[in-house]
Amino acid sequence: MQETRVFDGEHLRASLFNPGSKRLFVTFRQRVAVAGEFEDRGPVRNMTRHGYAHLHIQPRHNDWYINAETKPLSRSLRALTRGFEDVSAMGFSMGGYGALRFSKALHLKRLIAVSPQFTIAPGAVPNDRRRKEAAGFDAELGDLVRFGRHGVQGVVLFDPFRKMDLSHALFIQAVFSDLKLCRLSCAGHPASQVIREGGSFWDLQTLLREGPLTPARVLAMHRSRRRHSPSYWQKLARIARQHGRPQLAAAADAALKRLAQAAETGA
Repeated sequence: MQETRVFDGEHLRASLFNPGSKRLFVTFRQRVAVAGEFEDRGPVRNMTRHGYAHLHIQPRHNDWYINAETKPLSRSLRALTRGFEDVSAMGFSMGGYGALRFSKALHLKRLIAVSPQFTIAPGAVPNDRRRKEAAGFDAELGDLVRFGRHGVQGVVLFDPFRKMDLSHALFIQAVFSDLKLCRLSCAGHPASQVIREGGSFWDLQTLLREGPLTPARVLAMHRSRRRHSPSYWQKLARIARQHGRPQLAAAADAALKRLAQAAETGA
């Protein structure tokens, strides 16, 4: 499927696939270990084959989409999305922040945000010192209160045992009151690891497409897949020990051992 560059800057890029559709699905690049180049990205087939256009937005660097091209991109997105009847999106971590930052420009209606940040501005979220990019972050240009579409509906997925992800989720819901919090215990960061280990993101995308998009449905998906997720049992064992629950830790270790044995025997 041919890519159409609807924004092609030095710092930001937006690529459109299947442009003739009336419904649009938007994805955002998450933070990468080695930045400095744009990624080659094809369409999300699970959406385009069901009649969606797909727009992928990415920064060249891990600058959280905040740079000299943020405003020009916003203008381009505002003009582009006027022609769509429905716009939905999914974003992970930095990509979740990007989805919220451009939600007004995108005329965004529904969102799945996985472990998103509210901001990386120094001191804005107490005790959050995780991002080295924070020193150069323009808090005014990145302000979700000003630039977010507050009526966007959907879910915010996060692991409640990751204190910073919990804090960011609470900040986000205070601004975006129609986004519902979905606590996925031992899911990690981003909080889709267990769901992905058990299959793929297709089921999450299908919730955006067909609905209903509710925390209960996402939580049920997480619970059904965690039985076969090594990362879930590893995290549960560690957290149980930290909280003085040796029996729960032993049960998690036993489950992890059973998964390892099943993988060895191909059962």
